[in-house]
Amino acid sequence: MRRRTRPPQAPLPQRAGIDPVRLRLPADPEGAWPTVRDHLLGRYAGAIGADRVDAMLAAGRFVGADGAPVGPREAYAPGRYVWFHRDFPPEERVPFEVGIVHRDERIVVADKPHFLATTPRGRHVTETALARLRRDLGLPELQPAHRLDRLTAGLALFVVRPGDRGAYQALFRDRRVRKEYEAVAAYDPGLALPVTVRSRIVKERGVLAAREEPGEPNSESRVELLEHRDGLGRYRLVPATGQTHQLRVHMARLGVPILHDPLYPVVREDGPEDYTRPLQLLARRLEFTDPVTGVPMRFVSGLALSGLG
Repeated sequence: MRRRTRPPQAPLPQRAGIDPVRLRLPADPEGAWPTVRDHLLGRYAGAIGADRVDAMLAAGRFVGADGAPVGPREAYAPGRYVWFHRDFPPEERVPFEVGIVHRDERIVVADKPHFLATTPRGRHVTETALARLRRDLGLPELQPAHRLDRLTAGLALFVVRPGDRGAYQALFRDRRVRKEYEAVAAYDPGLALPVTVRSRIVKERGVLAAREEPGEPNSESRVELLEHRDGLGRYRLVPATGQTHQLRVHMARLGVPILHDPLYPVVREDGPEDYTRPLQLLARRLEFTDPVTGVPMRFVSGLALSGLG
């Protein structure tokens, strides 16, 4: 098997904690792109306009592996690498800080606040835990080992050295991490707990909410009641799998949807963030055996849910 050549190192530094876009020019057997500009227009003009592409070329914002700007008349060369930084639209700052629970030469365990995305995605790019941590800790190569829902607060694991990332990602892929969550939801005295919920969850790209459907279960969560008062309960949730929105779907299925959930059981209309009503779901504990050192690791979030007073 032919080994793939590793791409050259990016000649551009990160901007606001975000890597530059790397573009490898594809094969052009029909000669559709005489110049690099022709390809860039075909690729990006529909999204940002031809004038914007030309302005970026004129400003030297597209660069080659040597860091030199790509000229608008340069001949097209399949396989060539080109880098550039996207224009980031202004983002509202999430008014909560990212806490640091643990940091060493291999990993960072962060306490991610509600409303802050873990990694750049969609309209959340610079206002993400990854971008903030890269900037604040001076760790430009920091990468997530897993992803925590934007509306969920609590423990998120990041890897300092790129070469270690696969080992830590494998912990989550192979279910060798014990994750424990807390949630606040309505208290139902008729609901028999503890209970283990299993179902088949499907999440379609572009659709906000996941759904359950008949078939072989691909998700499993254990739900326990820790305390209750004034019609609300505090629950311990222990997922055995990691489907998107799994805990939120399972709590809604039990008839006790998590407090302030904008998707389950009913999708609410999109609107401005209400920072006074965070989703009452917290990634409380994270336990695993470090794949590099073999040392058992256990972390507890310093955050607390506000829904039960």
